[in-house]
Amino acid sequence: MNKTLKLLAFTLIGFSPNLYAQQKSINQRVDSLMKLMTLKEKIGQLNQYSGREVTGPANDRKTYLLNDIKTGMVGSMLNVKGVKDTREIQAVALQSRLKIPLLFSLDVIHGYKTVFPIPLAESASWDMAAIRETAHVAAVEAAASGIHWTFAPMVDIARDPRWGRVMEGAGEDTYLGSAIARARVLGFQGDKLGGVDAIMACAKHFAAYGAAIAGRDYNPVDMSEQQLHEIYLPPFKAAADANVATFMNSFNTLNGVPATGNAYLQRDILKGAWAYKGFVVSDWGSIREMVPWGFAKDNNQAAEKAIIAGSDMDMESEAYKKELENLVKSGKVNVKLIDDAVKRILYKKFELGLFDDPYKFSDEQREAKVMNDPRYKEVALAAAEKSIVLLKNTNNTLPLQKGVKSIALIGPMVNAKRIKRAVG
Repeated sequence: MNKTLKLLAFTLIGFSPNLYAQQKSINQRVDSLMKLMTLKEKIGQLNQYSGREVTGPANDRKTYLLNDIKTGMVGSMLNVKGVKDTREIQAVALQSRLKIPLLFSLDVIHGYKTVFPIPLAESASWDMAAIRETAHVAAVEAAASGIHWTFAPMVDIARDPRWGRVMEGAGEDTYLGSAIARARVLGFQGDKLGGVDAIMACAKHFAAYGAAIAGRDYNPVDMSEQQLHEIYLPPFKAAADANVATFMNSFNTLNGVPATGNAYLQRDILKGAWAYKGFVVSDWGSIREMVPWGFAKDNNQAAEKAIIAGSDMDMESEAYKKELENLVKSGKVNVKLIDDAVKRILYKKFELGLFDDPYKFSDEQREAKVMNDPRYKEVALAAAEKSIVLLKNTNNTLPLQKGVKSIALIGPMVNAKRIKRAVG
């Protein structure tokens, strides 16, 4: 049978993972699959949905999402966890024409079932081995729950305590932040992806999110090239050098340009100078948010600017799904940009082994065993002990003297019920 007839027969009978297994390398397997994909199916791989509604009661949104999954219009889901649910949704994806498996992703920030100190607290330990170990345990637990990918570590340098996400990073020091970025990536991913004790990591938020003006989340960032390269980019470079599987771009603008549509950050630096081979996911809806930024007039232009700038996967805005096909057909977007993004995503799916076994991370027996491992509590205790920071008790401020009749509580959380209970 010649190559043309073989390709035609394969297209008619549907996807067979065994054909890919005959290839020598992941790149060859990706190329084989790419030749079978329509433009619409390629765009589907760039589309990521939140799965909260998929696992809930029947409703119009659930029907909509399941139909997109079944027709190959979804490449990844976030907020679906647990062997039962991930296995069930993966089965829907395997009903699509090419049976391309989904990536399941989740925010695993400081532990999955076992809770570890927050990243800022862990950074106070200066213990890279301990930080790597807590990330490894989190990866083992998450992987046993059907998760392939975490949106961590956050490697933003933060020097304004007013910024509400300071706790998710390593603090203000670039050297320490870079060392911790490497340790956490290696903890999540291990030396090589593909085992069920590791998950893909994601270096976020690219870039300079921690420098938002006045510490206000989503605010613009205005800084010099020198400060960007000396202070804010090194932890991302450390993550890239540690082979972090993915990057997430940020909500903020950098000197007037939204990071999601910033070709200088994503094309020139990340995929150019750093020769990064993984893929970039947008932050939640950040492609469509380029419209209120005034950088794009509508979602169509936002999708155009984002894909040209190097943002590969669209988290939750549906801009790529709804706009890219027409943008390619109109000549505004070169299909080679679509192909590059799809190849990056498919490569990771092959690297994880999902084409050989789409359910390899969804094993009920492993889930039950891992979630009840007593050793992980000991790891958490050790990490907590190493993260403790002692403060100087100047003038014996503590304990409070009996003569103190009132204490002032100041700030926006004063009226929060949980705070009142804690104080009371």
